[in-house]
Amino acid sequence: METIIVQLPGPEGPAGPEGTAAGRPRLLHLAPGDVADFGRGLPGGEDVAIELPDPGISRRAGRLEAAGDYWRLSNFSRTVSYAVENLEGAGEYLTVAPGRLGAPVPFEFSRVVLPALHHPVTFKVFAPQHAYLGEQSADGLGEQTVHPFALDPTAKYFLVLVALCEPRLRDPSDTALPGVGEIVDRLRPLESCRGLTRSAVNYHIDYLAHTKLRLDPGEDGAAPDGSRTGAKRARLASVALRFGLVREDHLALLPRTRP
Repeated sequence: METIIVQLPGPEGPAGPEGTAAGRPRLLHLAPGDVADFGRGLPGGEDVAIELPDPGISRRAGRLEAAGDYWRLSNFSRTVSYAVENLEGAGEYLTVAPGRLGAPVPFEFSRVVLPALHHPVTFKVFAPQHAYLGEQSADGLGEQTVHPFALDPTAKYFLVLVALCEPRLRDPSDTALPGVGEIVDRLRPLESCRGLTRSAVNYHIDYLAHTKLRLDPGEDGAAPDGSRTGAKRARLASVALRFGLVREDHLALLPRTRP
């Protein structure tokens, strides 16, 4: 199981949680212990896994290392610092100084920013297997149990999941699910979701389905209305409610409903 997923820069895959790219992004999956160098590379970029073709970036600028349920960043530059932005953190970031090796990155959604000749060069890193405190663990009794669904209740994707499940949480007999536009309208009153778009909601639904809940892609049939997106939303809600991933107390995360 991968520790991190790198969204490679390039024409096939810009975007991210707020992206609007029509095509699917190019992804690099790293398991614990795997490393991936990034930089300008030799001609053709064969010696780096993440090619950043800007003349202001070193041929071998740094390295990502997957470690446990997080990742580390090494800065091979002697002169410039790199920034790692928390895409869910409203401006939160950390700086990796020149020559720093193995700096741990605690964010689940990150953007790595490198100063370049014309404008900063970026790529995104996702750490979907972050561990969160669940049941109280017993010290000294073997390996720690890994939760099969590592969801972060403070993340934006979790708000999307709660909004998706809200009708059934309020009335279990209600079989209707909100559409993407309705989820956008439901979450926009929140300060963290003022800029939420339909594309972003679709991204979070895909991220939940394929990375966090790991739904079988072979079951992506059409919903009764003929919509594959509707079928994916229905399966997400079903799994989340069946296994108690979203509960009634999570409704407090949503904006207050009008009387």
